[in-house]
Amino acid sequence: MNPTAQELRAIDDKLSQRFIALDPDGYFIIYLDRDAGLICAKHFTNQINEQGLAVDPKTGKPIPCQGKVERTPTAIYKGKTAKELGMKITEETKTCPLSCLDHALYLGREFVRAEIALITGQEYIQD
Repeated sequence: MNPTAQELRAIDDKLSQRFIALDPDGYFIIYLDRDAGLICAKHFTNQINEQGLAVDPKTGKPIPCQGKVERTPTAIYKGKTAKELGMKITEETKTCPLSCLDHALYLGREFVRAEIALITGQEYIQD
């Protein structure tokens, strides 16, 4: 018997509640540029403090998960598809800005979600 969409969502929601060790090489903010038909990802550096929180390398202050944060990205990556964007980050960048496999898997899932939103016209909100 195939699982329902609700059952699959429940699995994802439960997994989203687990502890995640942050990538010391930074994080990405993903968004759509609908006018250009692109999926975009801004990369930001961070440091991880003793509590496991991402902190701004310049100020040492924790980076909030929600709300607007004024920081300058180290790079902005753009692609028409999830695959193109992923390859630009992992294969075309001199030093890959990822050091954790779970972070790479997460980004791949998010890029696919963003691509679907771009195609369907749905709103995209990064998980």
